[in-house]
Amino acid sequence: MSKKGFLKSSIGKKFLMGATGLFLITFLIVHVGINSLIFVNDNGETFNAAAHFMATNPVIRFVEIGLFVGLLLHIFQALVLTLENRKARPVAYAQVNGAANSSWYSRSMGILGSLLLIFLVVHLSHFWVGTKVAVFTGKADEHDTYKEMQACFSHLYIVIIYVIGVASLLYHILHGFQSAFQTLGLNHKKYTPLIKKTGIWFSVIVCALFAAMPIAMYVSSLKNN
Repeated sequence: MSKKGFLKSSIGKKFLMGATGLFLITFLIVHVGINSLIFVNDNGETFNAAAHFMATNPVIRFVEIGLFVGLLLHIFQALVLTLENRKARPVAYAQVNGAANSSWYSRSMGILGSLLLIFLVVHLSHFWVGTKVAVFTGKADEHDTYKEMQACFSHLYIVIIYVIGVASLLYHILHGFQSAFQTLGLNHKKYTPLIKKTGIWFSVIVCALFAAMPIAMYVSSLKNN
């Protein structure tokens, strides 16, 4: 089978889904690490320095293109696989006991993925767009991402939206982490339990940090008012 034929096959599509998933998981490590700098008690100075570096460094900006390509491929493959699965079984079974064979979040990846996509659009509109406008207008040095976050997360409804989005991310990674390794053939009876445990801890820690940021900023805004 040619490379092009492989990518068009069901196995190839799942392989690409798993590969892009692991790439996005790597990005989450970097993203949560930088965002966690808001907890440094220096009024956002360390966080802003890191955010400025990530926004202006040419290597990072090049990698960012790959990130968006990977994200779009991941979303596209998810939609294709979902549609193919529905087409293969147009009539639902009379009775399905999904809980007997899989977890709730593994059966609800479509819903969770849709919620995550909506959250991603909201997140990009809040921070990514403003940062890019500052960079391309030559005002990157003046842009204060920390104050931008403080202003955004001073609104309770935005904090709630972010917490719901992070909850969707949690369940998405819980299934996707182990699934990505399995799809890429990186599963073994000796190592799979370790991968599963690592996936659980990774999901919980990363998502707890992501959720703690808007909550902490909202609480801080209440104290300052």
